[in-house]
Amino acid sequence: MSYYDRVYGLVRQIPEGKCASYGQLALLSGSPRAARVVGSALRLCRDPSVPCHRVLRADGSPTCAFGPGVQRAMLEAEGVFFTAEGRADWTRCMWDGQPPGLRRNSGLSTAYHSGDPADQ
Repeated sequence: MSYYDRVYGLVRQIPEGKCASYGQLALLSGSPRAARVVGSALRLCRDPSVPCHRVLRADGSPTCAFGPGVQRAMLEAEGVFFTAEGRADWTRCMWDGQPPGLRRNSGLSTAYHSGDPADQ
């Protein structure tokens, strides 16, 4: 399995109404310094089963890859809240890194906590 395939597998696990940052996906993929590689993988992805729109910059701002306002509109349609500054509200929408169906108290958490309030 290629690194890009690993990234796509992680992105497929992000549930509707949740988002992840490029850095979070890099960490979860086992390559914590590979945020730019994650971005490259998603930029090249043409598979509609990979919800690339759920991945944002570390500060919660949408990318320009989808066209002006498109990514934000897609996320808002899924219930993602944005701040007055135009950033996703990480306190409400940060994906915890858990595969769908995995119980929160199972001891298998892969949640990302960098210590940076913007990444929480």
